[in-house]
This record gives sequence, C-alpha cells and structure tokens, in this order.
Amino acid sequence: MSLAEIQYVSDESGNTVAAIVPIELWREIESERETAYLLKSDNMKRRLVEAKNRQEGISLDEACERLGI
Repeated sequence: MSLAEIQYVSDESGNTVAAIVPIELWREIESERETAYLLKSDNMKRRLVEAKNRQEGISLDEACERLGI
C-alpha cells in the first residue's frame, strides 16, 4: 500500500479538511490506536503480556460450549 492511495478532500478555500484511506490502512490505524490505548494501563499491559505468553488454552468450540452459544 502506498501513500498515493490516500485521497485528500479540500474545502472551497483549498484547505485540506479530510482524507480518504484504503480500508486496510484504516483497520491498521484503528488496531494501533486500540493497542496504544490498552497499553496506557499498567494492569491491562500486564494482562495482555500474560495472554500473549500463555501456552495453554481451550479451543473455540470448547469455549462456545462452555458459554452455551
């Protein structure tokens, strides 16, 4: 993906007022912002690192069964 794929919207005075970005780039930006927000909390940061390093778990099917869905 290149910056050339970003489109800019200008008002009648020529001021850039918005940008149109490919959805893949937007999702990447959203993900980075969410991660940065979560990492602001020491407790959430610890929980995310623990989850990332966790080796054991259950399958999606088992989780759905336990939740009754």
